[in-house]
Amino acid sequence: MKNIGEFGLIDRISTHFTAPAGVTGIGDDCAVIPQKSGLDTLISTDLLVEGRHFLLEDVSPRDLGWKSAAENISDIAAMGGRPESAFLSIALPGSLDAGWMDGFIEGFASLCKRYGVQLLGGDTSLSPDRLFINITVTGSCPHGSAKLRRTACPGDIICVTGTLGDSACGLQLILERRGAAKRPCATQPLPEKDAEYLIERHYRPIPRVEEGIRLSSNPAVHAMMDVSDGIASDLRHILDASRCGAAVNLPELPLSESLQRFCLSRGTDPYSPAVEGGEDYELLFTIKPGADAGVPCTPVGTITEGKGGIEWLGGSKKDYKGFTHF
Repeated sequence: MKNIGEFGLIDRISTHFTAPAGVTGIGDDCAVIPQKSGLDTLISTDLLVEGRHFLLEDVSPRDLGWKSAAENISDIAAMGGRPESAFLSIALPGSLDAGWMDGFIEGFASLCKRYGVQLLGGDTSLSPDRLFINITVTGSCPHGSAKLRRTACPGDIICVTGTLGDSACGLQLILERRGAAKRPCATQPLPEKDAEYLIERHYRPIPRVEEGIRLSSNPAVHAMMDVSDGIASDLRHILDASRCGAAVNLPELPLSESLQRFCLSRGTDPYSPAVEGGEDYELLFTIKPGADAGVPCTPVGTITEGKGGIEWLGGSKKDYKGFTHF
C-alpha cells in the first residue's frame, strides 16, 4: 500500500486489538497462547502470492508444495516450538489441473511428514488469474519458553545457524536462465554442482526445528527469529522490538563455498545476498556473551545500546536493506 509499507499496515491494524494478559499477539513470528497443560500454543499464518513470492512457471508443483510448508514450519522453529498441524487454503487459476495439485500436495506432505505435521483442514477456491496460497501452522512449546523478538539485550552476541545468501543466489540463477535477469560478465565459469546446490537451497529450504527447540531451552538465548527477508531486514525487527542497535561484522558472515564461487563468477558483492536476500530460513538469535548456544552456529555481531539501527563493519559503507513485502 502506498506510503504505508508492510509494518506500517500491521501497526495500523494492531491499534484496534489488544492481546489478553499473558498472550503474545501481533508483532512476532507466532502468536503464543498459554494452555492449562503447561504448554503454550504457537500459531502462525502466511500468504503466498504468485508473481510476488514465487514464479509459477519456474517452480515444479512438488517444490512449491515443499517450500510453502517450509516457510510456515520455520515460523514455529523461530519461536523454539515443535510444529503439530497445518491448515491450507488455496485459490487456483483455471489453467492448473488436478495433476498439478497432486504434485503440490505431494511436496507439501513430504515435508510435513518429516516433522510430524498433520493437515487438518483449509479451503479451496477458483482464482480469476493467479495462484494464492495461505497456510496456518500450529505448534507448541513449554509455557514461557518461546523465544521472542523483544528480548535482545545490549552486549548480546548475534548468531545465525547455517549459511546465508544461498537462496538469493539460487533465485538469481533461476531468473538468469529464464532471461528475466541480466547476467553480469562472468570472471570464471560456475560449476554446475554449485548451481544445483543454490537452486535446491531456494526451492527446498530446511526449517531448523530441532535447533530451535534446543535454543528455546537455553536461558542464555534471549531473542530469536528466522531469516525469511534477509538479516538486514529481520535483525531490524529484533532491534525495533528490543529498542537496541547492532554492529554486524560482514567478514564473519557464514557463506557457503557455492555462494562465494557464484559471486566470484559474476564479480558481485558476496555480502549483499547474505544480508539482503532472505528465504534461507536459518535461525537468527542473540545470546549472552560467553555462553554456549548448544547448536552449530556462527557469531556475526553484537547488540548495542540505544535504538541506533545496524552498523555494518568490515565492508563497504553500503546501508544494506532486506526484502520488504510492500
